[in-house]
Amino acid sequence: MPEQLDTSLAAQQNRHTDFDGPSHEQTDYEPHAPVERAPVERTPVERAPVERAPVKWNRKELAGRMAELSSLGAGAGLTMAFELVLEAQLEGEPVCWVTMLDSSFYPPDIARSGIDLAALPVVRVKNAPAAARAADKLIRSGAFGLVVVDLVEAKDRAFVPTPLLSRLLGLASKHDTALLFLTEKQNEAASVGPLISLRARANRVRTAEGRFTCDIEILKDKRRGPGWTHCEVRHGPSGLR
Repeated sequence: MPEQLDTSLAAQQNRHTDFDGPSHEQTDYEPHAPVERAPVERTPVERAPVERAPVKWNRKELAGRMAELSSLGAGAGLTMAFELVLEAQLEGEPVCWVTMLDSSFYPPDIARSGIDLAALPVVRVKNAPAAARAADKLIRSGAFGLVVVDLVEAKDRAFVPTPLLSRLLGLASKHDTALLFLTEKQNEAASVGPLISLRARANRVRTAEGRFTCDIEILKDKRRGPGWTHCEVRHGPSGLR
């Protein structure tokens, strides 16, 4: 039995050592010639342009953000701010208005525009930082869909410290609240703060007896980029007709 086993192993060794297959040392190996393929004509695919919905000045666009709307007198800023108030009330979203001690809107004009004054609480404070702190408490409650901070009478003192703005931005994003600052300044003037997400300028032009065009020009928009506009035609109150 052991001799047969040795013979079998030797036969296997011979089969391994006698292998005559090709090796790297062979010089007569001829590679295959490259295959020539006809060029493939590719037809460009025409894709339809993506149509984006037009951007509008509304509460949905400002929800979860901090915005600043500036104007120079003429009441255009107030007009467009109360447009947001009316929209929020129609959507069932509570609104609060924060303003300075010596500033106020004219209630009869606001009521004629369809706004429910009984559902519009007004908070009065002495300066811009106090207004921002009031907005902090209002938004933190999670009860308001829109908070307007009227800093028009603060003039060049309409500035909010960055740490307070940072807290307001976090709260607005958390509760999906639109926070709007109203100011009176030129385009080149500094904003309320660097964390403002959208900054716009409102203008009003008389187009006919008792009719005005109110337009908004977006100067800064961290979400969509600046440059878009919004325009509406409004009838002036009795004192402007």
